[in-house]
Amino acid sequence: MRQLLSLLMFVVPAAAQTGGWVDLLPDASFSQWTRVPLPATATLMQPSQWKVDTARRVLLCEGTGGHEMLRYNRELGDFAMRVEWRFAKLAGEPRYNSGIFIRTSAEGAIWHQAQTGLAGGYLFGASPVNGIIQKFNLQKEMKENRVKPAGEWNVYEITCKGRTIALAVNGAPVSEFPACEVPKGYMGLEAEGFRIEFRNVRMKPL
Repeated sequence: MRQLLSLLMFVVPAAAQTGGWVDLLPDASFSQWTRVPLPATATLMQPSQWKVDTARRVLLCEGTGGHEMLRYNRELGDFAMRVEWRFAKLAGEPRYNSGIFIRTSAEGAIWHQAQTGLAGGYLFGASPVNGIIQKFNLQKEMKENRVKPAGEWNVYEITCKGRTIALAVNGAPVSEFPACEVPKGYMGLEAEGFRIEFRNVRMKPL
C-alpha cells in the first residue's frame, strides 16, 4: 500500500491530495488516462467525446462517440473510491446508461462495474470463477434505488478490499460482490450513448 501511495504521490500534485485521498480528475491533456473501445476490437471514434471543464473541475462525456472506457492508467488493488456523476436531463426520460469500472482488465475483457442509471446503482460484470470468465448481475439483489433524477448529482462510494467489492449510493450501501477473484485491475468511466458529467473523482489506497 505504501508503495502504491508513494507512486500516486509522484504522479498527482500534492495539492490534489487531502487526508490520503488522491484527486484523479484528468487534466486537459488526459495524460494519465487512455480511451479504450468496447469491445476492444472496435475502432475509437474521433474526435474524443471526453472533455475537461477546468474552471468547474468537471469531466464531461458528450455521449456521441460510441461505447468506450476512459481508463485510468495505473492498476489498483485494495482501495476506496468516491465519484459524483449526473446525466444531462432529456425529454421522455430514456434509459440513461453509463458506469464506473473497477478491477477491470486493460482491454475490458474482464470487468466489474457500478452501474449508473435511473434504475439504481448495483454491481455487475464479467469476472473469473475458477479461471473461467462468467457474467454476474446483482440488480435484483440491490437493497434500494437511491439514484436521483437526471440532472441531479449522485455520489458513489466504491470499496475494493480483498475479494469484496461494495457500492454505496448517496450515503447508504446498496450492492456487494463478495467473490471477486481479481486482486487488482484498472478503474475507468464508461461512455454509452448519453451525456454524463463526473466530478470529485477521488481514490484512497487501503
